[in-house]
Amino acid sequence: MKILAADDQPLILKSISNKLQSAGYEVFAAADGKQAITLYDEHRPDLVLTDLSMPDHSGFEVIDHIRNVRKDQTPIIVMSGKEDEDTIVTAFNMGIDDYIEKPVGVKEVQVRIQRLLKNQPQISPVQVTSEKDATATLQKKVVGVVIPCYNEEKRLSTKEFIDFVHSNLGYHLCFVNDGSKDNTLAMLQSISKGHEDHISVYNCPVNGGKAEAVRQGMLYLAKDTQFDYIGYLDADLSTDFKDFDDLVKTIESSGFQIVSGSRISRMGANITKNSAREVISKTINLLIQRILGMRFQDTQCGAKVMTREVAEHVFNKKFITRWLFDVEIFLRMKKYYGEKQVQNLICEQPLKRWIHADGSKLSMKDSLKIVGQLSKIALHYR
Repeated sequence: MKILAADDQPLILKSISNKLQSAGYEVFAAADGKQAITLYDEHRPDLVLTDLSMPDHSGFEVIDHIRNVRKDQTPIIVMSGKEDEDTIVTAFNMGIDDYIEKPVGVKEVQVRIQRLLKNQPQISPVQVTSEKDATATLQKKVVGVVIPCYNEEKRLSTKEFIDFVHSNLGYHLCFVNDGSKDNTLAMLQSISKGHEDHISVYNCPVNGGKAEAVRQGMLYLAKDTQFDYIGYLDADLSTDFKDFDDLVKTIESSGFQIVSGSRISRMGANITKNSAREVISKTINLLIQRILGMRFQDTQCGAKVMTREVAEHVFNKKFITRWLFDVEIFLRMKKYYGEKQVQNLICEQPLKRWIHADGSKLSMKDSLKIVGQLSKIALHYR
């Protein structure tokens, strides 16, 4: 059985194509509407799975070509992000057979395909793919995540990273090796091997500090226009993927340009810190609030997600500090958008879980140096 899949986001398109191929379908992948029409005419598939918003002919033009130009009744499923009611009604009036809203599980997509193909004469439906693949979810948006790494050989949870990208199709993890002196680079390359579509490694030969490692990774991902959002996460996963995905869901459903995790303790959350670090952290946060002129509770949480456009702007120049670049991000946002508007563009979202992991690179001595760096930031961005 032949399926034509059309989507302008390469990571989503390749993910669904691979899953359908592993289930036994012959898949023809189109990166835009024009290519979808060409492939349809060449291969006459048994079913079409298409997005609506695509360059070089939209999904509506693909539907029109099949129904009105070719006069075919080939089953058509629209799989798209949340569309308004009028758009969905228009698609059904044009003759589509089903509509699927992302995010959606791969198993559901396959069941819907089977249901439509059962109505086709002389076609036997393919069995749903393996249980592992069937639990995967196609994301609504494509998200890149930068993970800075310096001497992380003993702390990296290889399985957790691989399991996440296999279960969340639409995420891409970019590990940045920050001049590690141990075997971190080799370990990262082994994690990426065989998963290159979902995991990449950016190597910085010389250690430049977390700020520069994150900056290089963010700019690297920002060059790829398929990413709707780009964020960063600590390699020790002190903030776990579930919490990070919650940050993504917030930015997807709002007008915020940045959603930042917060480790402030609240009822129902599992937030554990070293007591001495907590005292220093609270003191530093008070100083940061004075410098920002905004009442952020936790600017330094290592979990943030933002639009690609914002990433291109706030990371285009080097930061003046190695650790406090998060403060600089907010100051750059404030300068660019203005003090009044920026308040509506940044969201601080409490995490459900955050645990200080052993082996943190930030020592107590380093923490004391932060006060001096904050003074440097205040003068620079004054």
